[in-house]
Amino acid sequence: MSWSAPLSADVLHKPQIVAVDARVDPAACQSMAEVRQGVDALDRALVALIAERQRYMEAAARIKPNRDAVHDDARIEDVVAKVLAAAQGQHLSPDIAEPVWRTLIDRCIAHEFSVYDRTRS
Repeated sequence: MSWSAPLSADVLHKPQIVAVDARVDPAACQSMAEVRQGVDALDRALVALIAERQRYMEAAARIKPNRDAVHDDARIEDVVAKVLAAAQGQHLSPDIAEPVWRTLIDRCIAHEFSVYDRTRS
């Protein structure tokens, strides 16, 4: 994925590796227990990644100069377009990717408004 600018040598924070528990490859699953184990392992990893995404939204709330900057339609469409391109490369249905990300973005914006308001009052 190439969503961001190249990293420079003076990066201040090293991203934490998100561990995904051992699981059976979906194509090799022979039981619903194996399927559920895989889904649960991925859900735990997704929670960690979404929590990190939330921290970026909290940083945005801290950095943005005014409340009007919190909701940015052009940025929303840019994110969705990038997600759909990445989804295609991973064989993720756009019927799953787009509504999931639009909901995620919506909830992140609501959280960002909340953090913005809480830190400015």
